[in-house]
Amino acid sequence: MKQTKVYQEAKQEGKTEGKLEGKLEAVLFLLNLGATVEQIAEALGLDIELVRLG
Repeated sequence: MKQTKVYQEAKQEGKTEGKLEGKLEAVLFLLNLGATVEQIAEALGLDIELVRLG
């Protein structure tokens, strides 16, 4: 089962979602430290709008 394309795609999607969740948690931390939205977006490779929503 681990060799099926559906399994591999689902596994990759889960990893991607997990990485994004981690970055969004970091956004709040960095904002509390005084970093600007622009600095955070650049450092984490996120869109500025996504950082503002965080």
